[in-house]
Amino acid sequence: METIKRNTIAVLLVLIGFNAFSQSTDALQRIFSKSYEAENAKNYAIAISELKSDYDPANYVINIRLGWLNYLAKQYTESISFYEKSIALKPYAIEARFGCVKPLSAIEDWEKVKKQYVEILTIDPQNTVANYWLGVIIYNRKDFNEAAKHFEKIVNLYPLDYDSVIMLAWSKLYGSKPAEAKVLFQQALIIRPADSSALAGLKLIP
Repeated sequence: METIKRNTIAVLLVLIGFNAFSQSTDALQRIFSKSYEAENAKNYAIAISELKSDYDPANYVINIRLGWLNYLAKQYTESISFYEKSIALKPYAIEARFGCVKPLSAIEDWEKVKKQYVEILTIDPQNTVANYWLGVIIYNRKDFNEAAKHFEKIVNLYPLDYDSVIMLAWSKLYGSKPAEAKVLFQQALIIRPADSSALAGLKLIP
């Protein structure tokens, strides 16, 4: 009899927990639905307000959504704060890190942008987006050989990706590797015939 009572109580607790979860999920779906409607109408303040009406600091989905909406509203400091909360909640999820790059780029905090790309590549070394833009940042700092390493990863995966091929070509040229640069500029011309950047690069090679 005691065993039956314990089992009955256990079942009731599971059912109560499931019902509470279902109600919580339903409420969240309604809030998100209203938030999407407001976003589509470009009423970002209302979209943010809808989510904050039932804000849970431990909810990854709410935090990342608030990061995005605050970015759209050009509230960059708030956006970064919510993205950072999302990252803390799920440190191996790269979507929040990519999201955080947007407001950081808007305020031109390139060192923190670089840090996010480095973290993404620590999690996903072959990520082409992170490799490309980290390569661009490093290229603009004139560290051409280091930049080439990132572009080269992409070209190895996607040999016909023009943007990566042309950036790798210029990185090789300015990194004092003209023979490799020439091959890459010629490859860029196959991908995009009569490309002005590739032709300009070839003119600089004796």
